[in-house]
Amino acid sequence: QVQLVESGGGLVQAGGSLRLSCAASGTIFSILSINVMGWYRQAPGKQRELVALISRDGNTVYEDSVKGRFTISRGNAKNTVNLQMNSLKPEDTAVYYCKAQLGSDYWGRGTQVTVSS
Repeated sequence: QVQLVESGGGLVQAGGSLRLSCAASGTIFSILSINVMGWYRQAPGKQRELVALISRDGNTVYEDSVKGRFTISRGNAKNTVNLQMNSLKPEDTAVYYCKAQLGSDYWGRGTQVTVSS
């Protein structure tokens, strides 16, 4: 099993930046078994949607609306994933969730990001 803890959310004005981090903990075998880590978000009244994914070998996928503004990266220890969010817009307001894929999917509890206009 893997536990995920997100951090870095908050309130920012439109055009500003935030950096989200997610740390995975568990057995060494579980950590080494993580294939993909990613970020999803869920705005009020909307379904949860993909924001960005990064594979073990560094391949990335981004949702169209965040391309060029958000950057996903993994830490050196491979059990962390970061999301650098620049040029934030009010429509980026949501709860952001970290996910790890290793056979099963594991989710964090989420961190609130609020972008004021």
